[in-house]
Amino acid sequence: MGTIRRKYVRCPHCGFTNYSNSEYCYRCNLKVKIDYSSINKSLAFLFTAFIFYIPANIYPILQSNKFLASYTNTIISGIFELWGDGDYPIAIIVFLASVLIPFLKFVILFYLNISVKSCKYLKIKRKLYKFVEISGPWSLLDVFVVFVLGALIHFQYVSIIPQKAALYFLLMVIFTILSSMSFDERLIGEECE
Repeated sequence: MGTIRRKYVRCPHCGFTNYSNSEYCYRCNLKVKIDYSSINKSLAFLFTAFIFYIPANIYPILQSNKFLASYTNTIISGIFELWGDGDYPIAIIVFLASVLIPFLKFVILFYLNISVKSCKYLKIKRKLYKFVEISGPWSLLDVFVVFVLGALIHFQYVSIIPQKAALYFLLMVIFTILSSMSFDERLIGEECE
């Protein structure tokens, strides 16, 4: 069974339906051609993000100076410390936002990129893509909190200093967002419709 090509294509900018051989949208005059190279771009950004994910979880993200003592925490050690102190809700939120959700986004984006031509589970794939798209900017919340804490808490005997894992985490989030933005959602099920 051969592949069926679409007769129409939706404009990613205004949503107007155009003929598939149109290069520009009839309504907003922006480019509507489906970008088949977006899979390669998306995977390149995704692998780059994953490379930054590893040092973001290995190196210290914060250094706390309290009186004469200095402590450094990785994301994981910070979660264990919060859990050990009885701050269960905060430990769970940090685990979800800093470890689990970024890893799930890697898995989802990788799955979407490799299964884009499959006609199975189209609705689920579109929902997964929406999840990645919506949760993208919220991933910057962790980095924001680290830098705000570093800026606000500078007393004579107490200070919080962001460490290099914060930069790696920021780069990981940026490249994950770039990966989801470069993926052309219209490719999901392109061969099926």
